[in-house]
Amino acid sequence: MSDVEGRLATLENRVGELEDINAIRRLHWAYGYYIDFNRAKDVSELFAEDGEVIFLSGIYKGREGAFRLYGTWFQNLFLEHGGEGPVDGFLLDHFQMQDIITVAPDRQTAKGRFRGMLFGGSHESRAWKPEGLPLQFMEAGIYENDYVKEDGVWKIKRLDYMMQWQGDYESGWSKTISHLQPLETCYPENPIGPDSIRSEEIRQTWPYRHDVPMHFAHPKFGAVLAGMEGK
Repeated sequence: MSDVEGRLATLENRVGELEDINAIRRLHWAYGYYIDFNRAKDVSELFAEDGEVIFLSGIYKGREGAFRLYGTWFQNLFLEHGGEGPVDGFLLDHFQMQDIITVAPDRQTAKGRFRGMLFGGSHESRAWKPEGLPLQFMEAGIYENDYVKEDGVWKIKRLDYMMQWQGDYESGWSKTISHLQPLETCYPENPIGPDSIRSEEIRQTWPYRHDVPMHFAHPKFGAVLAGMEGK
């Protein structure tokens, strides 16, 4: 029976790991849908209490920092009087895809890599248009995130978004310089600023490019190296 029990325990752990992966995938996809419609409160509640967002080389700390980014900044940038969408004539669609999720052996933490694509802008009939935002634009970036179980529920521990490119729709990415530039001033001096700046790595935006290190090992060589451990 010991062999049967051992196999059952292995299967139970594997099923649990797959459930974790599905829960994290659902969590990140929910994040994408919420930011489509500027639902900042819902977004901030996806984060752990001590979670953080890294955006434009700035670090927004905790749920308060997340709300400052997605609420105080984004809601008031995209919508005339803040608040939530959808709003007639305004597009802000985020597509989350190509996920690779790695759950730690104790199933209490995990890492995830996603590719995000964004299509945004305003219809020409919209009377109020966001200042400094192109009429039509495209954007793509890569997430390398950390997740943690908080009271048995998966939460975002660290969301790190590295923009890869931006493009005005009319002229394309070959003639676009990103309308988003690295942040320079922190909160509270800047009411929408981050809590701190990642001064050790200021990430310039498009047309500059940056590597985004992958948290996972190569499927072939990683297995080879794992087999050599202890030799």
